[in-house]
Parts: sequence; structure tokens; C-alpha cells
Amino acid sequence: MPPAARPRRLVSRLLRALVVVCTLLPVLVWAPAAIWFDGPASRATAGSLAAAWCLLLAGVLLLTKPWWRSLALAWALFALLLSWWLAIPPSNTRDWAPDVAQLPGADIDGNRVTVHGVRNFEYASGEPVAERWETRTYDLDHLVGFDLFMSYWGPTLIAHTIASWEFDDGRHLAISIETRKEVGEEYSAIAGFFRQFEVYYVVADERDVIGVRAAERGETLYLYRLQMPPGKARELLLSYLREINRLTEEPRWYNALTFNCTTAIRWQTRQIEAARPWDWKLLVNGYLDELGYERGQINTSLPFPELRARSDVTEKARAAIDSDDFSTRIREGLPDRPH
Repeated sequence: MPPAARPRRLVSRLLRALVVVCTLLPVLVWAPAAIWFDGPASRATAGSLAAAWCLLLAGVLLLTKPWWRSLALAWALFALLLSWWLAIPPSNTRDWAPDVAQLPGADIDGNRVTVHGVRNFEYASGEPVAERWETRTYDLDHLVGFDLFMSYWGPTLIAHTIASWEFDDGRHLAISIETRKEVGEEYSAIAGFFRQFEVYYVVADERDVIGVRAAERGETLYLYRLQMPPGKARELLLSYLREINRLTEEPRWYNALTFNCTTAIRWQTRQIEAARPWDWKLLVNGYLDELGYERGQINTSLPFPELRARSDVTEKARAAIDSDDFSTRIREGLPDRPH
């Protein structure tokens, strides 16, 4: 081989190896993690199976020639594992944590909806949680607007989003798309990418679902009034309620990437209108308010930094946690809803 050709051949091999490694990332990383999280309940057994997968894959890649055949065989093995993973069924019958113990449901009769399992817990400091599940009836002709809460518990790249519908009698119905955790189970961002949590729609009084985050969990919350005609807000609420009813019969897995608190709102919105173009801020949803500002979905009469500062309802929520007019008090001084 001419000396000048050797560097080119080396570069070609390195590039090929890089392509193979990048192509196989799901096989190399996701697959053993799926076995670990969603495989046997025994950690020892799951760990042994994940290790066996890695050894099998290494043998395929190192011993099978030519390289493209080893790549094809690795992907065939991954397809088998993925088929197993996709077949893992979600369930509505587990030992659920008290705050997600009851599945909500709705009776829809024309303009009148009766919602069962509305959570209205009280979280008094130092006292046991007072658990209340209520049935509430709403007249959709009195629906006047749609609001969005953004809650930050740590890094501001990611937020939890909560939808809320406003009625002209001062009542609000909040729906938070969350994980349905079992007794003693904690949420894990990494486990959220696997089949560890079912989806749960928390249908709640704002004093519960917002108050617990502001007061008990120490999160920072922003409230934005969105530009959405009452007719569209009505359609969106009905879309949510139909999905809530469907989940009582057909549970669904939560996924931190494909079906989370924000992508689920986008999915629900697409049920009633054409989707807006995808934007990276839908994934890094801590910037969702900036996206709403850019698209004119929230009040743009103020510079964004001022709008965001005035939309911070954290302290108001903490101060109003014991008030019956919680929803009214946290909206005092908020920028107007855009028209």
C-alpha cells in the first residue's frame, strides 16, 4: 500500500467505526437500560440479563464478518427486544399512592359536564393530608378562557405544565398530566424514559394542584393567560375529558420524551386543530413561555422579562393556600388575556 494511502484508509476506518457506534446507540445504551428497568423485578436477575445482552452484542459485533452483517444482526436482536418491551402492558390495578388513587371520569351531556374524582386535598403544614375527592358540574357555555401554569422545581430548562379552564362564575378546573406512582414509589427522570409509570390526569381544584407545588414542594410557578377563543377552549376541555374517560378502560404509559406533561398538551391540541410547527422549546419546555410570547399566544403588550416577572404567582399561591378564593387571589395583577 502506498504510504500516502494509509492515512486515508485509517480515516475511512475511523469514520466507519463512528457511524457504526452512533447507529448502534439505542442497541448499546437503551436496550440494556430497558432490561434493567423493565425486566425482572429482581435487580440481580435484571442486572445479569442486561450484562448478558452486552456480552452477546459484543460477540456479534466482534466476531461476525463483514461489518455490515454484524450491524444487521445487532439490529435484528434489538428488534426482538423492542417487540418484548412494546408488549409490556400498562395497568390500572396497582397499589397506588393516595394522591393518584382514584381515576377521574366525566359524564358529558351537551353543554353540561359532570366530573368525578376532582382532587381537592388540603396540605396543612405539620398535619396529615386531608383527602377529598369531589364531583363537580360545569356548564360549558360559561367557559371564558384557558390558562397555563409552568412550575419549576430545579433547573429552569425543564418545567411542569398544568392546564386550567376558567369559568365566568370564578371557578377554575385544572388538569395536570403526571405519572401515576405506586405507594412508596418516587419519580425518576431516567426511569421516565421506560415503562415504569402509567399516565395520570390529575383533575383538581387549583388550590390543591398549584398550592401543593408552591407551598409544600417549594416550586416556583408562573401563570399565563392564553389567547384561545372560548369555543376552542371548550373543544380542548372536551378532548381532555374524553381521553380521561378512555384511560379508565385503556391505561397508557407515560414517557419522559414522547408523552409527558407538555407533549401531551400538544397531542391534545392536535385533536381539535392543526398543529403548529415543531419547535425545540417544546422539548426543553422551560422555555415554553418564550415560545408562547414569540407566537403571540400570551400577552405581548409588555417586554417579555416584565411579563414573566408579573406572571410569577409563587408567593401569592403560598399566601392564599388556605383561602377559598385561591384562584382569584393568584390572578390579581396578572397581565390581561390577549384577544
